[in-house]
Amino acid sequence: MVIDIHSHYFRCPEHFQKDFIAQTKRVTNPAFDLNVRWEDYRAQATLCDWTVVFGGKAALAGLWVPDDEVAAYAQSHAGKAIGFLSLDPTQAAWQDELQHGHQDLKLKGIKLMPMYAGFYPNDRKFDYLWEYASAHRLPVLLHTGTTFIDRAPLDCTLPRLIDDVAIRFPHAKIIMAHLSHPYEGECVATIRKHPNVYADCSALYYRPFQLYHSFMLVQEYRSWGKILFGSDYPFATVDASIAGIRNLNSMLEGTALPRLDVEQIERMFHRSSFQLLEIEV
Repeated sequence: MVIDIHSHYFRCPEHFQKDFIAQTKRVTNPAFDLNVRWEDYRAQATLCDWTVVFGGKAALAGLWVPDDEVAAYAQSHAGKAIGFLSLDPTQAAWQDELQHGHQDLKLKGIKLMPMYAGFYPNDRKFDYLWEYASAHRLPVLLHTGTTFIDRAPLDCTLPRLIDDVAIRFPHAKIIMAHLSHPYEGECVATIRKHPNVYADCSALYYRPFQLYHSFMLVQEYRSWGKILFGSDYPFATVDASIAGIRNLNSMLEGTALPRLDVEQIERMFHRSSFQLLEIEV
């Protein structure tokens, strides 16, 4: 079974400020469509059995997707998709949104965007979030790594911040998105250290040499079991991600560079992420 642990739900322009859209087009194809449609997703996710979908909340960056819409989207594709709620804890009443998303909307996890929202996930004033996630067994997936938004502070996204969280909340299930690129070294050191901390490999296959190095770090640190598969749709697709990852070793032909373990890569694709994260479907 293949689980896409990282996909988005957006409606554009409703969920974005104009500057966010402009900056997206600055680094992607100007015709790039931020609108998410299930039929488009599934057409490029032929190998996928389940999908985790979330929106995103980051007032600083100009992104806000109501959890009610994410819940409705996931429910309309029940049996194929589950939803996570999103939080921007810099905004008022975020605790109420957390409880509403979990208790009323029955969403199965939490998505945070610390860099886009401009907060440090290990800030003690957000301990309630981690206490709640631990008590209710809600996995927390955080954006970690680079960004194209000029107002988003990079130091809010460093994996070492998650090390601090995991020390204080060892029962919280945490996923660091995108292998925290370009901070993969810190990411791998952190997931290896903490039993309940994982990373996903979403939106990385189109930087193949960087991803090769990232996975080689994972391999040399014997941490393949901590990597979850994700796409980051609509920024990447499931089928293209799987094909790109499977093709990484081919660029090494004619060199003495070490090869990635293809058996471990296939296990990653078929990893039971829901079981690891204690998500009931």
